[in-house]
Amino acid sequence: MNPMIITFCILIFTVVMMVWEKLPIAVTAVITSLLLILFNVLTPAEGFSGFANSNVILITGMVVIGGAFFSTGMAQDIGYGVLKFAKTETILIGLIVMVTGLMSAMLSNTGVTAVMLPIVIGICMKSGINRSRLIMPISIAAGCGGTITLVGTVVNVIANTTLEEFGYEERFSFFEFTKVGLPLLVITAIFMATIGKKLLPDRPYANVDGSTDQDQTKDFSNVPKWKKYMSLVILLVTFFGMIFETQIGVKLHVTAVIGAVLLVITGVMTENEAYKAVDLRTAFTLAGILPLATALDKTGAGQAIADTVIGAFGGNASPFMLMMVLYLMSCIMTQFMSNTATAALLCPIGLSIAQGLNADPKAVLMAIVLGASFAYATPLGMPANTMVMAPGGYKFGDYTKVGVPLLVISFIFCMIVLPIFWPMTIG
Repeated sequence: MNPMIITFCILIFTVVMMVWEKLPIAVTAVITSLLLILFNVLTPAEGFSGFANSNVILITGMVVIGGAFFSTGMAQDIGYGVLKFAKTETILIGLIVMVTGLMSAMLSNTGVTAVMLPIVIGICMKSGINRSRLIMPISIAAGCGGTITLVGTVVNVIANTTLEEFGYEERFSFFEFTKVGLPLLVITAIFMATIGKKLLPDRPYANVDGSTDQDQTKDFSNVPKWKKYMSLVILLVTFFGMIFETQIGVKLHVTAVIGAVLLVITGVMTENEAYKAVDLRTAFTLAGILPLATALDKTGAGQAIADTVIGAFGGNASPFMLMMVLYLMSCIMTQFMSNTATAALLCPIGLSIAQGLNADPKAVLMAIVLGASFAYATPLGMPANTMVMAPGGYKFGDYTKVGVPLLVISFIFCMIVLPIFWPMTIG
């Protein structure tokens, strides 16, 4: 059978399985790689190349570093230290968004959400503010903050990895996403502290198990202070090592692994704690789905999809219109399925379109990854959204009420800024 047709069939299978989620997404991703190998679309070396991919190693190293920052209580101390200065609900919401967002720029969105939840719940208890007013801003900020740096979210790393799979030498730099992510975080904080505050539900919460809110706050008093400060120092050293990647000549993924190893050598984490911190689901999802991009490029299936999309726009395709369509497609998909899966499926297709139009590949990928990062309108797109649902006592409609206006604002902002920094020139 024609390798292109086989690749099309495997792509359709992957999309259906990831939307359906009858199997875990990581399992579906690995099955995708196996099918590409078994049907001779890719060699075994190509099919399993994702497990040695530099970006998979980068994410793994950063997860370990983030794990130490959380497990020592340093993240909780920083959260409490900043939020204690807030005296009103408006200031609290704004600070929650900024603190969560800035932490998410370097750490796991899910991990930051897990740390901020008990902090905010404790503040609600002390201030008398209903927790439904303060908890949703955590997950919103975690999603937005992930767009600030390359390692802020797996979605950004997928973009860089796809560039690599398609043979592009130029990649996104560590702070290239900051041009959009940081100002958008500020806009999100202002929105949530003003208009968004009026859209948040205001309902009392009762623990069904009889526990108190204080019971949910983890006690880190037994952790030696030197471990807390060492986790911060290693995080900062890793951070600056990534900033000056070109100057020091050490690749991002190598710097991340050095940071992770230092945590074990210094005794901040044990070897077993480092292993437990690794998110194997994310690693296997990335490693398993990456070969699909290789297959789309190798067999010409991606180009065929791109030609179909381009043909739908007629002979004179508008760069702005294509950017807008890709952004909206990504944004809509991520409201109902994993943002990781959304980016993994759309990035190779987007790059094929960029090749067909001779357009800037970065412009295409930036539109896709930003759209995939803003999963505000449902509790389904990000684990952080699901995590805050029960503690906040939220209903599905609460996400839509707050999320849709924020999605509109994010869309308008991105459509203004993206063509400025990444003009999608065709030809």
